[in-house]
Amino acid sequence: MIYFKQLWADLVTLCHADTKILATWLDNDKEKIQSCLIWLILGSSLYGISIGLWRSPLQSFYVSIKFPLLIILTTIGNALINGMLAQLLGAKISFRQSFLAIIMSFTLIAIILGAFTPLALFLLYNLPQMGSELANKAHSIILIFNVVLVAFAGIIANTHLLKLLEHICSNKLKAKQILLTWLGVNMFLGCQLSWNLRPFFGTPRLEVRFLRDDPFNGSFYEAVFNILKHLIF
Repeated sequence: MIYFKQLWADLVTLCHADTKILATWLDNDKEKIQSCLIWLILGSSLYGISIGLWRSPLQSFYVSIKFPLLIILTTIGNALINGMLAQLLGAKISFRQSFLAIIMSFTLIAIILGAFTPLALFLLYNLPQMGSELANKAHSIILIFNVVLVAFAGIIANTHLLKLLEHICSNKLKAKQILLTWLGVNMFLGCQLSWNLRPFFGTPRLEVRFLRDDPFNGSFYEAVFNILKHLIF
């Protein structure tokens, strides 16, 4: 019971995003990493259910597993290089502390997205169903809606991450430099992992499956280049 009370208290603290309190978490990182991971998985799994539900219940189940997996793999994959970049840019923060700072940001994103799940389900309920003549249009609306949600959650979380870095560094310029380098590395790996773990929304004309037949064939950046080349030429 005490553990669950503490877990709930950590959720409230994350939602309040008080910089001074969150800064003290960096000195108690083992316990807080565990707490963040629990809320990250719960929030992102709940949101993942709403992502794939329009396509099919099976797609919804798959995404509830893949979406938290995407976030965790991105965080772990970037932990060492982000910690190194922070030290090179003058932040007095260890690798484990930089990992916790990043995972706190991702956890806040997951909590915000999880809170938007009822709204996402309301939208899905009112969209044309899979198999109808307007299925492709509904699929496009779902994509745009979720891009806006993720962007909104990302802006809120990274605003608070910047405040935390400013508190740690006591220098706004260094904090901005660290945040920008972290975002660059996170986006680079995150985009590629999202390509490898596709599909998430489920294309109407394609069969529902956990992964594509060729998850490691090509890359996110190659796909974007080919799309731009097709549009231009």
